[in-house]
Amino acid sequence: MTNGQPGLRERKKAATREAISWAALRLAVERGLENVRVEDIAAAAGVSPRTYNNYFSSKAEAIVSRHRDRLLRGAAALRARPPEEPLWEALHQALVEPFEGPEEAPAPHWVAAVRLLLREPSLQAELVRGGAESRAELTAAVAARTGTDPDRDLYPKLVASAALSALQASNEHYLSADPALPFKAVFAEALRQLAAGLPDPSH
Repeated sequence: MTNGQPGLRERKKAATREAISWAALRLAVERGLENVRVEDIAAAAGVSPRTYNNYFSSKAEAIVSRHRDRLLRGAAALRARPPEEPLWEALHQALVEPFEGPEEAPAPHWVAAVRLLLREPSLQAELVRGGAESRAELTAAVAARTGTDPDRDLYPKLVASAALSALQASNEHYLSADPALPFKAVFAEALRQLAAGLPDPSH
């Protein structure tokens, strides 16, 4: 770390990890998880199978790591937001920004394939495991920002759980929307509604 920022070595490792994870996801969506080999993922990411195995122990872990890493980056970004910024504005900026990508809606066949892929038990198990770590990190970041205790106080746990539930609901809405919607816009709207106290839309 240099001046609070990752050094060159850390950035290179993060870029390699991201490349492998994206290759795993893309190939699994295109071919189905059972039809993708580690060697295929490594080749698509431009690394050796040995390098792949240095980063991930399974295809499911590789695929889910993009989601997990974005949430961990979001928690770190929340800690770095200006202290005078309102909490929910800071959460919006920290959590939505890591979800980089095209602003337009995804292709319907991609969404359908991702929806099918997420039924895989191995992916569901990895999402639960990664979710626990992300929740703990986000709870700690909220606690640090609000002067609360992540273990003793309800508030940071409640805020982190609400934000992550908004993310889950956004993902479900994104995968079922017809016509398709860009995920980043859906998640931003979910956090906006949370920050507003979830006003009753019927009034």
